[in-house]
Amino acid sequence: MENQYFKTTDSLLEICTQYPETIKIFASNGFKQLEDEKKRALFGKSLSLEMALKMKKLNVDTFSALLVEGIELNRKQIDGDLNQNTKEQKSDTIQVQGLLPCPVRVPLVEGIEDFISSYEKDHKNEIVYDLKAASMGLDWLIDDVINQDNTDKLADIFISAGFDLFFDENLMGKFRKQNVFADSTGFEYLNKDFDNDEICLKDPQGHYSMIGVVPAVFLVNKQELGDRPIPKTWADIFKPEFKRSVSLPISDFDLFNSMLLHIYKEYGEEGVKGLGNCLLESMHPSQMVKSHTKKNERPAITIMPYFFTKMVKQGGPMIAVWPEDGAIISPIFMLTKKDKLEKTQPVIDFFASEHVGEILSHQGLFPSIHPNVDNRLPKENKFMWLGWDYINNNNIGEMIRKCDTIFNKAIQDESLHNLGSLTYTPQNN
Repeated sequence: MENQYFKTTDSLLEICTQYPETIKIFASNGFKQLEDEKKRALFGKSLSLEMALKMKKLNVDTFSALLVEGIELNRKQIDGDLNQNTKEQKSDTIQVQGLLPCPVRVPLVEGIEDFISSYEKDHKNEIVYDLKAASMGLDWLIDDVINQDNTDKLADIFISAGFDLFFDENLMGKFRKQNVFADSTGFEYLNKDFDNDEICLKDPQGHYSMIGVVPAVFLVNKQELGDRPIPKTWADIFKPEFKRSVSLPISDFDLFNSMLLHIYKEYGEEGVKGLGNCLLESMHPSQMVKSHTKKNERPAITIMPYFFTKMVKQGGPMIAVWPEDGAIISPIFMLTKKDKLEKTQPVIDFFASEHVGEILSHQGLFPSIHPNVDNRLPKENKFMWLGWDYINNNNIGEMIRKCDTIFNKAIQDESLHNLGSLTYTPQNN
């Protein structure tokens, strides 16, 4: 990938030195050693970007695009301009923070701008928000808020997807134990897709709210599949015929960690090993839909957010498959401070509204939990959900780390078996 900022032959040290904003992106994607200045000088000087990414089995073009996005967000100060960080924060200022899925970030930002304009005409207090693109990762929050164990620095409303941040007892999970959050969306029941005999997303303990989900589905390359049957369930992915044939969304931490948890719950360690054994490479979903045009190894199956399947060219070799046992979901959570509900309720109502639900569902294909939103899904499309009993009875942070280790070892064993040297470094330390 050509860009105006760096070459793939540049060393990691050169890129980090010229663009310090990339350090957090590297760290969030398995290069934790680059956060340390001495290790960065030693390790980063000896490795080019291309070589480092190949060692991690990360797609070079995909990761380069991620770095470019981070550089441009910083250089143009998009987040600073859009999210009003320049506002003077007063004691009664409502603070909204978090990460938004990239496909819906712009319309959601436009929606909250319109809401703020209307809100501040009738209220004396202001709303300040910092809603970053999900690709920017969470290190900024971990460093500034969680590691300091400071609930005062935690935003009044926080939005993001995934499990690790919210349930890891070293992260947001410790605030949940302190009874910091309360669900104030006021829904008696959720959308029929998520409130039925098979699945219920409503938190029975009343801590966490949800506004939608990110479903993971299969994209199958019929040409590359050959005589192999089209996979219909998650268990099919682990069959020997699909070894080293699957592209996984490893760089999408929220979705990938959710996949690890669900696979572990349903299929145990053997399922997670199977996920590692089937890995061909990590690709960004926007590249997955064009993977049939690659000159080298092409995945027979790619696992991706449902949104990207709509980019598939009609009549081509790529077909989308919704797993019969359910699309694994990464919930989009909304955490609201219990002691601030009196002032934040109008903002909570906005994010929990049918309008926002339709943006998520209709523009991003992230099904909404709002009871009045039509998610436009066939009735036979099911979801795979961990369940609140499972979440509350297990240490989710430890489970993710355990699954990372199992997955990593499976890749290493498979690489050794093929006389390769590519390895994958766990995301969580």
